[in-house]
Amino acid sequence: MLDARNIEKAIAEESAKLIERFNSYHNNLHVDWTRNKRRFPTIGPKVVLRPDYWLIDPKFDPFYCKHKAKAIARSIARKIKLGTYAPHTPHVKIIPKTLGGTRTVHIYQIPDAAVSKIVYSRLLTKNRHRFSSFAYAYRDDRNVHFAIQDMYVDLSKKDRAFIAEFDFSDFFGKIDHAYLLGELGKHGLLLSEQDLRIIKAFLSGRDGVPQGTSVSLFLANVACFELDRELERLGVKFARYADDTVICSPSYEATCAAVQALFNFSERSAVPINFKKSAGIHLISSQPKNAEIRAKSSFDFLGYALAPGRLSIKSSSVLKIKKEISYLLYRNLIQPLKVPALAGISIPSGGRDEGLLTAMMQVRRYVCGGLYKATLRRYTFGHGGQLRFKGAMSFYPLVDDIDQLRALDGWLVSTIYRALQLRVQLLAAHGFTRHSMFPFNVPRSDLVEHFDKHQIRGKPLLEIPSFVVVQTAMQHGLREHGIQHVMNSQSNAYKY
Repeated sequence: MLDARNIEKAIAEESAKLIERFNSYHNNLHVDWTRNKRRFPTIGPKVVLRPDYWLIDPKFDPFYCKHKAKAIARSIARKIKLGTYAPHTPHVKIIPKTLGGTRTVHIYQIPDAAVSKIVYSRLLTKNRHRFSSFAYAYRDDRNVHFAIQDMYVDLSKKDRAFIAEFDFSDFFGKIDHAYLLGELGKHGLLLSEQDLRIIKAFLSGRDGVPQGTSVSLFLANVACFELDRELERLGVKFARYADDTVICSPSYEATCAAVQALFNFSERSAVPINFKKSAGIHLISSQPKNAEIRAKSSFDFLGYALAPGRLSIKSSSVLKIKKEISYLLYRNLIQPLKVPALAGISIPSGGRDEGLLTAMMQVRRYVCGGLYKATLRRYTFGHGGQLRFKGAMSFYPLVDDIDQLRALDGWLVSTIYRALQLRVQLLAAHGFTRHSMFPFNVPRSDLVEHFDKHQIRGKPLLEIPSFVVVQTAMQHGLREHGIQHVMNSQSNAYKY
C-alpha cells in the first residue's frame, strides 16, 4: 500500500533531483557567461531561464514541492485510499527527433511523477522475473549494453546470419488500451487492485501510454510480453530495447516467421510498423558483395554498428562526436577572434594560451571525463585502483573496432592542428604575430608528443585524449568489474 511516508520521501527525492539539475544548469550558465563576458565585452546580461510549465502550477516547481512535500503526500495518500486519486493533466512538450519528426513527452506534476515512480518500482520488483531475458529496457537487472553484448556475441559465432530490422511508429502513443489491459490480466503478472487503479488513472483520457512517467515504462514491457514469448518459441536470437527490436537467425525461414510475429503484434496492439525507417531483412556477411541475396556487412542498433567479429560506433554517432569536438574548438579558438576589434581577450604569449587551455580541457572532459592518459594506462595495467568512466566514450564501452578508434584519434589531431593554424592566422590579422611560438610552431606529426609533455601548474593540461587509450582501459574494466561498472550511469537514457 502507498502511504503518506513513502509518497513524501518520493516527492522529496524527485524534487531534489530536479533542483540539482537546475542548479547545475545555473552554474554552467554562469561559468559560460563569465567566460564570454571576458571575450565579448558587448555580451548581454545573464538570463537564467526556468521551465515555462513551472508557472502553470506550483506542483511543477521542485522548490515548492520540496517545501510542501508532507502536506502534498498526505493529500495524495488519502485520495489513493479512497480510490479517487487521478494524476493532474500533464504538460505536453513536443520534441523534435534527430532524424526528423517529433516526439510527444508528457511532463507530470512532481507529486504525480513520484506516485508513478513508486508504482513502477513496486511492479518491477514483483514481476521482473516474468519478462523475457531478451527484453532489456526499463529494468534494473538489464541495460542497453547487455542487449548489444548479447547480440554481438551470438552474431560473432556465425559466418552468415539473417537480420530483421523493423521500427514501430509512435509506439507509446498508439498502444491500444484494451489490448494493454488484457495483457495485464494474463501471463501471471502480480498486480494489486491499487496498482491496477493507479495504472488506469494514468491511462485515462489519452491514447496510448504517456511518455514521461515511470509507470509507462513497465507498461511498455507488458505490451510486448506475448511478442517476446513468441520470438523465443521460434528459436531466433533477438534483442528488444523498448520498441527497438533486432532479430538474428541463420535460418531465413525462422527469420520470416519472426517478422510475421512482429506483424501480428502490430495488428493486435494497434501500433503500426514504420516501413520507411525499417531496413527489413538482410543477410549479414563479411563479404556482402559476394552474397547471393541482398546483404550488408553490419547493422546499426542502439548507437553501435554490429558485424561478425567487429563492434563499432555507428556512423551517425561518430558524426555527433566529431561535431561536438569541432564546436568546442571553434568556440574557444576561432570564434573569439572573428570580431572587428579584440577587447578583453587574453592574447597568447610566452607559450601560454588561455583559449587553448580551456579548449583542450573541455575536449578531454567530453571524450573521457577529463581522465589523463597516464591514469588510464595505470588502470589498464592494474595499478590504478578503480575508475568511474565518464564522457562520450563511456556510452560505448563495448566497442572493439580499433581501426575506427585510431581513425578518430587521427581526425582529432588533424582537427586541432587545423584549428591552431586558423587561430594563428586570425591573431596575425589583428596584429599579433605568433607563428614562431608554441603551439603554433609545432608540426602536425609532433603535436601529440608536445601537447602531452607540456606542463601547466605541474599537470599535462593540454594533453590530447586518445580514443584508443580510453577503449583499452574500458576493456580492462569490463573484464575486471563488468559492464555496469564501466558504462556511463546515464546510458539507458542516452539518445543513441
